[in-house]
Amino acid sequence: MGSALESAWQYLTDNFSEFQLASFGSFILHESVFFLSGVPYLLMETWGLTKYKIQPKMNTPAAQEKCILKLLLYHVCVNLPLMVVSYPAFKYMGFTSKLPLPSWKMITVQILTYFVLEDFIFYWGHRILHTKWLYKHIHSVHHEYATPFGLTSEYAHPAEILFLGFATICGPAITGPHLLTLWLWMSVRVLETVEAHCGYDFPWSLSRLLPIYGGADFHDYHHRLLYTKSGNYASTFTYMDWLFGTDKGYKKLKALKNGSQNCDEIADDKLH
Repeated sequence: MGSALESAWQYLTDNFSEFQLASFGSFILHESVFFLSGVPYLLMETWGLTKYKIQPKMNTPAAQEKCILKLLLYHVCVNLPLMVVSYPAFKYMGFTSKLPLPSWKMITVQILTYFVLEDFIFYWGHRILHTKWLYKHIHSVHHEYATPFGLTSEYAHPAEILFLGFATICGPAITGPHLLTLWLWMSVRVLETVEAHCGYDFPWSLSRLLPIYGGADFHDYHHRLLYTKSGNYASTFTYMDWLFGTDKGYKKLKALKNGSQNCDEIADDKLH
């Protein structure tokens, strides 16, 4: 690790306790990454930028305000206490904030492992939430936004935040990572879920470069179809939905769209 990063880390550990960094520091980092990555998509929708937007519908200012206010309430009343009370469990599993910092190789391997484990757990937890009773009483809160924008990624019933949040913290809780690894994992996971809910499918979107990555178009389909049979339940990748056939509706829609586009291209060729 570079000396500048190690010096900055030394400053943090000299001036704050490990508990403060792991709980309140993690909360501040989460809020910063979440809102800094989510607000640009909110502004794009507010400004009426429709190019690359998946759905033409825009959320009203009232709906946007409702989302932000409830998010602040949920984050302070649910996320922060969860970060505080989970510290002893992480510490028990070997969690540390001390120098030396882990190597980039170790960080990369751990975060990739967390992604795979999180995707597996999230898929089944999310699919369970789409059963009739759980959808009606819990998961329907998240689906209030059929046209999602970045910040709606964490708009959910408090019970769902705890239930699906287990998928995110499971990997780190098992391995007891360094705090730097935990912070990086939390950051990339937040960036991923905000992008999946952003409502825009850009030419440079990761899903166009990495086919196994779901992205905004994949998850936007999930929000357009309400209730229990929407499919596309995975959080990051698409292989779980492919393995269990819960992406068939999405694939059919994509095939119809591609067929329609091909017909339009053929018609244009004939006219010219």
